[in-house]
Parts: sequence; structure tokens; C-alpha cells
Amino acid sequence: MNGKTRLALTKGRLEKDTVNLLEKAGLNISMIKNPERKLILDIPGYPLEIILLKGSDVATYVEHGVADLGVVGKDVLLEKPKPVYEVADLGFGACRMAVAGPPSAVEDGKKLLRVASKYPRIAREHFEEKGQSVEIIEQQGSVELAPLMGLSDVIVDIVETGNTLKANGLIILEEIVKISARLIVNKVSYKTRRVEMNALIDMLEKQAAQGGKG
Repeated sequence: MNGKTRLALTKGRLEKDTVNLLEKAGLNISMIKNPERKLILDIPGYPLEIILLKGSDVATYVEHGVADLGVVGKDVLLEKPKPVYEVADLGFGACRMAVAGPPSAVEDGKKLLRVASKYPRIAREHFEEKGQSVEIIEQQGSVELAPLMGLSDVIVDIVETGNTLKANGLIILEEIVKISARLIVNKVSYKTRRVEMNALIDMLEKQAAQGGKG
């Protein structure tokens, strides 16, 4: 890495919001705004290298020390826990993990509840804590279809505006946990490169607290 700190970003909205914080902090992020399909990007004038990954891969890269730090949604950390330090809630990418379904599901009271979700671990742990027996049906596409087509009784999914649920006649039945972007750090890097780590952590936390205002 030639002495550079390596930061893994989740492609998409979290990437853009993190890049915005770096820009407001005064860094030259022109290479990120015009990546030309590159996945490894150097920040001119600052010992920082950015790598762009799918959200599910960010924590894995940080876990193995390929990246020193990473920005990833809390949903990813809950669904696939990794031995990394979660050092900051950056606040953006805010949404909710919730149980949703048709209004009739409120009164069903079934002994065995069929739950469709992209997040089987989160869903199972939530209902187990309530003492509810469940059959988890893992989905990768539009989980809203599952209760509409009779595949499941309810779903567990991320809800941002709730518009998709409303458009399909579904309602939020229960909120499980609030989700937002989290800054994670490799455990070894945090011990051996503490000065560099803290400098970048402080930079991102400060800009996040200011709402990205320079």
C-alpha cells in the first residue's frame, strides 16, 4: 500500500455521500467523480486510496486487512457480522429494518409465521427473541411480492419512504432497527496505524456531524 491508508466504499449512494464528506473536508476527489470504471483510486495530495466494492464485500475486505477502513450499511453488519471495529455512525443512508405485510397480518396470530426476506439472519433473530416460530423464505428480488402472491405472511426488509409498501397495499407492522452508514476499521490496522486511522476517522466524523458542510 506504500504507506497509504485504504478506505473501502460501498458503491452507490453510500459511496457518493462518503465522497461528499471527503470533498467538504478539502480533499481532491476528482478521480472518484470520474472513475472511468476504475475500482482502485488514489486521492491526490493525501495518503489515501479508495476501493469501490459491493456493500456485502466491504466488511470482508476490512476484516482481512485488505482495506484499513470501510463505510457500509448497518444492515450488512447485522446480517453478516465480522470481527471489525464499528467506530462511527455517519448518519447518512438512514432507513429502517421493519416487518411489513397486509393489514390482515396484524390479527392473524399464526403459530408458524412465514417470513420472506433478503435478511434471513436478522429476520430469524428478531422473531426468535419474540418467541415466534417462523419459516424463513430467503428472497433476492422484490420481497413485496411474497405476501401478495401467498408465498409468505409477512416480509422483513429495509424501508426508506414506505412508498413501495403503500403502492402494494402493505403496511409497516413493526420496526426492528434503525439503519445508517457505519464506519468500520480493521482491528490490526487500528493498533498499528492508530495515528492515520484516527485522522481519517476524525475527519469523517467531523464532516458528518456538520451535515457535510465545509
